[in-house]
Amino acid sequence: MPLTLSPTLATTTAIVAGIVWSLGAVHVAEAHADAFQYLIWRSLPIIVVVEIVAALRHRPSPTRQGLTGGWFIWLTSAMLFLASIGFVYAVSVNGAAQTAFLASTTPLMAVALARVVLGERMSAVTGMAVTLGLVGLLVMVGGTFGGGQLAGNLSAVASSLGFAVYTVCVRTDKHRDWSPVLPTYAVVMVVVCGVVVLAKGEALVPGVQPVTLAAIHGAVYIVVGTLLFNLAARTVPAVHMTVYAQAENVFVPVWGMVLLHEHPAGRTIVGGIVVFVAILVNAVWGGPAALDASVPDADQVVPAQG
Repeated sequence: MPLTLSPTLATTTAIVAGIVWSLGAVHVAEAHADAFQYLIWRSLPIIVVVEIVAALRHRPSPTRQGLTGGWFIWLTSAMLFLASIGFVYAVSVNGAAQTAFLASTTPLMAVALARVVLGERMSAVTGMAVTLGLVGLLVMVGGTFGGGQLAGNLSAVASSLGFAVYTVCVRTDKHRDWSPVLPTYAVVMVVVCGVVVLAKGEALVPGVQPVTLAAIHGAVYIVVGTLLFNLAARTVPAVHMTVYAQAENVFVPVWGMVLLHEHPAGRTIVGGIVVFVAILVNAVWGGPAALDASVPDADQVVPAQG
């Protein structure tokens, strides 16, 4: 039976998941490879690692479970696919910092989705946070028209939408084991990106350094981060999951400016700060009651797997 965490531990776990994910942006930027090539070699190790872990624990194949798990598993995997491919493409076009600031709008999208799909209540504070966040988004994208910059911005926003839907999907069943989603998404990514790369007439193997960076990104950062996120999602409401997971978008600009020496535009930084303030307001004043209410009854809390 799956493990259900306490509210404090679940919150911490969600934040750690975001920090782990944030390290991948450095690899994307340093690989200097086509986004589709990179995603192939990031996805293959995900399948391998997940299958090895399942075998060591004497569990059924997660990949087989995912591929035969029905339409909802496929929908959840497709949303994770959209989130990943949108983010990686945006980083390759606009850089880590710009992409992270735009992707930080995920909680705002999750608010509306969670209200409609899950019936999770949206407080007045959360409504104000959404409005403030939209203002920040307009500041960030204002004046960025045409060329690759616009394509990167749209990809980052699409990534946010995909991740918001993915979060709501995972939240629909707090006690379900969602780990098969990860290898299913990876299989879809390998097939789609492989077709695109071949159609473009490019090599499937971009070089030793890009493949190595992509493999570490997939085998370590994606696997660990996603498993932690899925674990925390059993306790934390969808809106607040995406709030806490924004630790990724807090740290990505830091890595971009400190490690990659990126210099995002002033409006990007200002708009990003506005969005982060909106997220912080919602986390501090809009969420505690909802988080406490989401904790299962004592007889519903189950032990860890294995």
